[in-house]
Amino acid sequence: MTKEVNDPSTPNWMKNLKVSMPLNLSYIPIGLACGILLHAAGFNTYLTALVSIMIFSGGAQFLIASMLVIEAPLLSIVLMLFFLELRYAFLGSSLSKYLQGQSNRFTFLFAASLNDENYAINYLKFSTDKKWTPSDALQVEHYSLLFWTVSNIIGSFIGSALHINLTIVHFALTALFIYMIVMQLKSLLKLFVMVITVGFAIFFMLLIKSTLGLVASTLLASFIGYSIESYIRKRNPKYRKNRLLRLFKNPAGTPMDESDEDDK
Repeated sequence: MTKEVNDPSTPNWMKNLKVSMPLNLSYIPIGLACGILLHAAGFNTYLTALVSIMIFSGGAQFLIASMLVIEAPLLSIVLMLFFLELRYAFLGSSLSKYLQGQSNRFTFLFAASLNDENYAINYLKFSTDKKWTPSDALQVEHYSLLFWTVSNIIGSFIGSALHINLTIVHFALTALFIYMIVMQLKSLLKLFVMVITVGFAIFFMLLIKSTLGLVASTLLASFIGYSIESYIRKRNPKYRKNRLLRLFKNPAGTPMDESDEDDK
């Protein structure tokens, strides 16, 4: 396979569009579905466009639709969104070294249009392409935001033209989050945290009769999982010689390091 050579006459905006195009195209079907579900949850086209721009997170928007359909309290929705989107603080911090010297306005725009997928593209480009600039990265973010927002708006129009049974909304959102959970099950620790989260959720929902129980169960299960991981890492130096502990300790599902391989 021959290496592709960039045409120096190609405008920079076109090069960046080409880089982001696989991501942009992948947003179309998901964005359409998200727009349809938001409309079914009570969002008109203008509100759908606004939430797409202001939040720009498929998971968060699906969560909003799901919790509004079950008439969850506003406080529960805000808290769940806060903890769901907290990961962007860590994603953004890993890119901060590439954005040094930029204005506060630029940093604000960059942070506001950051999401998981364009983060992956920009981090890879920053790591492998010395000519990749913060302006290029911001343009990739804005391209993905444009495709996502337009797809949401078109989905909202489709939703207004079709009658969507809310039972389908429940099924689709439940299936989405089950898929997200299954994709994260790469260690025994994550499986354990998932199981105790379900148990805590049932307990707190029955106890306080509110979706705030979901927030409480998530925080408590996360704290327990973090405590177990910290204990295994700090208090048990022989975990590498125990296959079960290695699987339980490795919450990220990352490959074992060289020392792990040597212990086999």
